[in-house]
Amino acid sequence: MIKIFVDSDCDFTLEDAKKYDLGMIPMPYEWEGKHVQPYLDWETFDFHPFYEKLRSGVVPPTSAVNPEEYIAFFEPTLKEGKDILYISFSNALSSTFNFLRLAKEELLEKYPDRFIEVIDTKGITGLSYSIGLDIIEYVQSGEHSLEEIKAYAKDVVDHTACYFYADNLKFFGKSGRVSGFAALMGGIIGIKPIIYLDDEGRMVTFEKARGRQKAIDRLVEIVENLQDHIEDHRVIITHTDFPEGAEILKQKLIEKFGDKLQFETRYVNPTNGCHAGPDCVSVTFHAKHR
Repeated sequence: MIKIFVDSDCDFTLEDAKKYDLGMIPMPYEWEGKHVQPYLDWETFDFHPFYEKLRSGVVPPTSAVNPEEYIAFFEPTLKEGKDILYISFSNALSSTFNFLRLAKEELLEKYPDRFIEVIDTKGITGLSYSIGLDIIEYVQSGEHSLEEIKAYAKDVVDHTACYFYADNLKFFGKSGRVSGFAALMGGIIGIKPIIYLDDEGRMVTFEKARGRQKAIDRLVEIVENLQDHIEDHRVIITHTDFPEGAEILKQKLIEKFGDKLQFETRYVNPTNGCHAGPDCVSVTFHAKHR
C-alpha cells in the first residue's frame, strides 16, 4: 500500500488531508517569537488578522524541517509496512529538501523493503495544490505501478502553469527568493511584477505591469495565450487576503472562456504568505507548457 504525504506549502489544509487520507508535513514559520507548525499547532487558520499584521510591516521568517522531524513524520507509516509517496512543493525553493534527503537515506537503511518516492511539483501554493490533486486522484482511482504514477506526474507537472502578480516584492526580497534590485523595483511607482514558476520550479519574473488592474488583465491574457483545453481541468485561483482581486480575476476569466470553467479559489497558506506578502493573486491552469 502507498500512503500519500503532502506539505502545507502546497496549500492543502487539514480538511483536505482528512478527505483524501493524506499525511501532512507542516512547513514552519516564526510568529511573535513562537515556532509555528501549520496544522500541528492549530487545525484552522484565521487568515485576515495574519495578513493585516503583514500589512503593518511584519515580515515573519520561515525555516526548514530538520531530518529528525521528517523521520518522525514518515517512520510510523513505514512501520505499518506501507510505502510513501510525498508530493512536495518545489525542491528549488528551499534548503529543507537537503534535510529530507538525509532523512530518506536513514529511513531506507532501516526499512530496505519500503520506498519513499518524492514527486517534485516544481511549484508552490495553488500550483502544487492543483498538481497534487491530479496525482492523488490518479493514485487513488485504482492500482497503478510506481513507474506509471511517476510518468503521469511528470506530464501533469509539465502541463500545469501558474502565473501571479506580486503586490510588494519586499517580502520576497527579505526571504531571498528574488534579488534586492527586483524587490526595489516592485516597491516603486505601482509596478506589479508578474511571476511564474519555470520548468525547474524557480520563480522567474515574466514581465511588469503598472497597477493591480493591469496586472490582473495581463494574467487573463497569459491564460488565453497559454491554456490548453482549460475547460477540461481545474482553474485554481489563490490570493493572499485579497478576495476582491481573486473575484475580479475569476469574472474576467468567465468573460473570456464562458461559465464552464471549474474554479476553485483558495487562500495562500501562511508560511508562503510570509514570502509573498498580502494582496497577491495567482491563477493555475492546464497549459501547453509553463
